[in-house]
Amino acid sequence: MPVDTPDLVIDARGLRKSFGRFEALRGLDLRVRRGEVHGFLGPNGAGKSTTIRVLLGLLRTNAGEVRILGGNPWRDVVELHRRLAYVPGDVALWPSMTGGEMIDLLGSIRGGLDEGRRADLVRRFELDTTKRGRQYSKGNRQKVAIVAALASEVELLILDEPTSGLDPLMENVFQEVIEEAKSRDTTVLLSSHILAEVETLADRLSIIRDGVIVATGTLSDLRGRTRTSVRAELETIPSEDRLGELHEVDIDGQWISATVDSDRIGAAMEVLTSCGLRSLTVEPPSLESLFLRLYGSEDSKSGKK
Repeated sequence: MPVDTPDLVIDARGLRKSFGRFEALRGLDLRVRRGEVHGFLGPNGAGKSTTIRVLLGLLRTNAGEVRILGGNPWRDVVELHRRLAYVPGDVALWPSMTGGEMIDLLGSIRGGLDEGRRADLVRRFELDTTKRGRQYSKGNRQKVAIVAALASEVELLILDEPTSGLDPLMENVFQEVIEEAKSRDTTVLLSSHILAEVETLADRLSIIRDGVIVATGTLSDLRGRTRTSVRAELETIPSEDRLGELHEVDIDGQWISATVDSDRIGAAMEVLTSCGLRSLTVEPPSLESLFLRLYGSEDSKSGKK
């Protein structure tokens, strides 16, 4: 059983959840530290939504233990939902209530709103709070939920594809307000398909595949597990026996493109320099390249929750 640790806001260990014969979670471990933005990544069907439902107290696991803010999400669900806010990827609003009424209602459930922050968020997200739920587009429904969550006095934000439906300008506003929430020591679990968003915001990442976490750590930690891209113009192209430090080599005239293991960049540079280096571009591995490496061999799957 997880032991209460003040530094851990989410402490999930060995989570298993089955739906009939299908096992959605297969011993998942997830730990999120206080005050961090933690990216939670995985394709459709990997188990992200199931994990989030467990964390919210909407599903019971078949095995494993989980503590949220020191409490049990199934037994302590009412108290915990006063201390956390959740934004799903497809927000449903009461058709006859205005956006402003919805924000106030959600805020009251969560222990109240910071009225100054509420007004600032409404302005920055350009949200018309006088419209009724039935009048809002998908993007504006998302804005209502985001404003309600971020104006609330909560310790934990659980965000599951929160910017779905937002235009790029509003996505930039979202990134700004998440950074501000972090500065208030709010903890954020962010699940998103927008890898650039996670790459910008997340302090640490966990990547889920087939119901288990397959990689976790800072982006720097995870970059060490994949390769750096290099492109160089050389006076002379090295012979094949000198290309041992390079992978996926492509030669076009005096240009060479390749990838290099992160711990062998120095050795690769020695080879390129000895060949009369004229120009060089080095691109560190992106979150996208890491993600594709972990999933590139996976067959397309369907039917997972």
